[in-house]
Amino acid sequence: MTSTSAAEPGEFLSLLTKDEADDLCAAGRKRRWDRGATVMSEGDTSDWVLVLTSGRVKVSSYTAGGTEVVLAIRGPGALLGDMSSISGEPRSGTVTALEAIEGVVVRDFSGFLHDHGRVAVLLLEMVVSRLRDSDRKRVEYGAFDTTGRVATRLVELAERFGEPTNGGVRVALPLSQDELAGWTGASREAVSKALRSLRDRGLIETGRRRVIVYDLEGLRKRAR
Repeated sequence: MTSTSAAEPGEFLSLLTKDEADDLCAAGRKRRWDRGATVMSEGDTSDWVLVLTSGRVKVSSYTAGGTEVVLAIRGPGALLGDMSSISGEPRSGTVTALEAIEGVVVRDFSGFLHDHGRVAVLLLEMVVSRLRDSDRKRVEYGAFDTTGRVATRLVELAERFGEPTNGGVRVALPLSQDELAGWTGASREAVSKALRSLRDRGLIETGRRRVIVYDLEGLRKRAR
């Protein structure tokens, strides 16, 4: 059994009924990975999916020059590896644990979808949502400067993973500046400069693998 209430809103598991979630988890087996572990590798041909039940991961890809591009951050309730499982094609990205994670590995995901038609429709809707998000990010890269893109990502992190603290919202996600650079399509130096600009405006405070947002609305305005 698993809890859909523990899933991050909008992630796959949160969309299922309790019976559907129980059936999905009963079709697999539990696994755990330590922080920094590679969960899935780009180009791999394995066909299992992972239902993330706790912890957070990054999904990334690498350029021909070896530069990491962060595609997404996923939290509890996320479904990972579904595209390869359905298409039979190699993995399109690498999934890395940002902290210790737990999940359920399901090998016959197509069989589960065959027996649960409503879930198959939900998956289709989720894939469409991902494509829309991808399109939105491509627009950001062309329309926003580096500081705007960094502000956008910090707003997203604060809204998804923020924890209230004195006078602000603390983002406890263990994301390095290099990873933030890979997520915004910028160099580490450009991201460092953008963070300094946002600090000088009093919008944020930064520390080792943490950010405190003091003015979320101001950060949203800078993102736009």
